[in-house]
Amino acid sequence: MRTPLQDHPDASQLTSGFVEEEWQEVLAASIDRRAPDLRGYGSVFTPLCKAQKQFVIGQLGQSIDGRIATLTGDSNYVNCIEALVHLHRLRALCDAVVVGVGTAVADNPKLTVRHVSGSNPARIVIDPYGRMPAKSTLLQDVSARRIVITRTDANVSYPDGVECLQIKPDANGRLCCTEIRKVLREFRCILIEGGAWTLSRFIELNMIDRLHIMLAPLIIGSGPRGMQLPAIDYLSQAIRPGVAWYPLGTDMLADLSLSDTTPR
Repeated sequence: MRTPLQDHPDASQLTSGFVEEEWQEVLAASIDRRAPDLRGYGSVFTPLCKAQKQFVIGQLGQSIDGRIATLTGDSNYVNCIEALVHLHRLRALCDAVVVGVGTAVADNPKLTVRHVSGSNPARIVIDPYGRMPAKSTLLQDVSARRIVITRTDANVSYPDGVECLQIKPDANGRLCCTEIRKVLREFRCILIEGGAWTLSRFIELNMIDRLHIMLAPLIIGSGPRGMQLPAIDYLSQAIRPGVAWYPLGTDMLADLSLSDTTPR
């Protein structure tokens, strides 16, 4: 069993020997909207730092056989500590972090920056029918903006201070990813953190500019998969993104450019 992240007082410096001074250069570059003066792993943050218009990045942590949990839902910890620190860095560089209501209810995440320096992003839940419990950590913690996106016909009740953005569902009764991006236009950098269904819908509709997949040397064998895209008949239809690889402790980070792909 892996050691919990909070047991490491210097967790912010675990990722590939990445020290605080280098991280501060990344934060400064993000403010200046320039590339950080770093090579190797530090350069992976360049697209976020340089983004001049709305930029959406997705992240996915999974086993080497593509699973994100066991059949019973156990997912602590699929990825190593260094990969979790990397996720917190993505949060710190983004203005908003988005999760689907299924993930929010199942995991009750904080979605805060706890293990690196930086500001907490706005926390956004896609909750079409108002399933989000009022006592959930996401809605109770006032350290950052709290936003819930629902259908226009949803009967919802959230705690004071929670912003509710309502969208008319499409012909299939779903909230369209294009419309979600539109209502979030005030945010420059957006992190789609989960779950698998939410991330997959954004990828399917070409709504993700960059995707970070963290692969753990772990074979689970069964359980939910990290991506659930429509079936294809031929490999010529597959998404073929540009990729760069970086070691994160025992894991590998695949930095995928989904704006630079061979069309499916």
